[in-house]
Amino acid sequence: MKRLDKELRVMVVDGLGGPMTRRGFIKRAGAAGLLVGASGFLAACGGGETTTTTAAGGGGGELAKELYFYNWSDYIAEETIPTFQDEFGVKVVYDNYSSNDTLLAKLQSGATGYDIIVPTDYMITTMLGLDLLQEIDLANVPNVANLYQRFREAPFDPGNKYSIPWQWGTTGIGYNSVKVPDFKPSWDMLWDEKYKGKITMMNEIRDVFAVALFRLGYSPNTIDPKEIEEAKQMLIAQKPVLKHYTSDTYIDELASEDSWLSHGWSGDVLQAQMENEAVLYAVPEEGSLTWVDCMCIPKGAPSKYTAEVFMNYIQQPEVAAGITNYVYYASPNEKAEEFILPEILDDPQIYPPQEVMDKLTFLEELGTDTELYNAAYQELRAS
Repeated sequence: MKRLDKELRVMVVDGLGGPMTRRGFIKRAGAAGLLVGASGFLAACGGGETTTTTAAGGGGGELAKELYFYNWSDYIAEETIPTFQDEFGVKVVYDNYSSNDTLLAKLQSGATGYDIIVPTDYMITTMLGLDLLQEIDLANVPNVANLYQRFREAPFDPGNKYSIPWQWGTTGIGYNSVKVPDFKPSWDMLWDEKYKGKITMMNEIRDVFAVALFRLGYSPNTIDPKEIEEAKQMLIAQKPVLKHYTSDTYIDELASEDSWLSHGWSGDVLQAQMENEAVLYAVPEEGSLTWVDCMCIPKGAPSKYTAEVFMNYIQQPEVAAGITNYVYYASPNEKAEEFILPEILDDPQIYPPQEVMDKLTFLEELGTDTELYNAAYQELRAS
């Protein structure tokens, strides 16, 4: 669930001299750690000098010349893709999207050609129901064993048959501690008229309704039409104080102080904090969401085996840690802890303490009842 600016909508990375975003300069040192051990992984895979290779523990196959990767924007370390390209001789074509709804719509429209996509947990269930994903050959992804056990037994995909976790985090409030001196860890802050025009909400249907439902004391997974209607009315009442709904500009707005209170994802807010030290992040006391984004292989992917080799590469502890050190989201890879920067591992905004974890909830796939939220959101935005 990482969404930053859209400086590069489509990118073909040709090496370490490839495009650099503003994040690349800031966190180059942290990301550099992922280079350690990549050569060892290559050796285990049989080398990158030919087009035929064997993933460690797998049955082998022919690597494609190109891998098409559709991911949230700026959700990867600067060196991750160039190092993979250099070691395996596979060019990665990197395309970005800004919401799960955009990703789903693209796949449903018949778009083919992507080898790896990165949907959020509940969306995986939706995609499975629509027969949009294909099963992963875990013989080609033995590094899945490096994951925390809770990510091997996730309710949306037990056993990782269709998904390999990428990063995880929480949803909460990013705020400017100077401009909002009376901040309290409550969703109520996003309705405070004192900050009219300085508040943003994400453009994500379920996430937006979850805020109002938590505030009302209801489950974010309710299918009670009366509760959803009550949440909609609460969100309509909020609209006069909002700057706008956005999932892809609020980081820059927080950093530049164009907004002071933002409904957002943990790692995004922490990236804004790197540019403006007044920015802080909090999980509201009423409860909030936790989520995990996962790599999946869509039906019709032209290079399934190459996608599995890439997934295995990502789950190398050093590689996984390098991504976390760059994007400031928590890693699902337990073995990566050794290589993650101490200030990240020890930051409760990234790795919450148990008392916060106890208040977190996964969004659940609701089947046809999802339409209750879709219709209510359309009415909200039209109001």
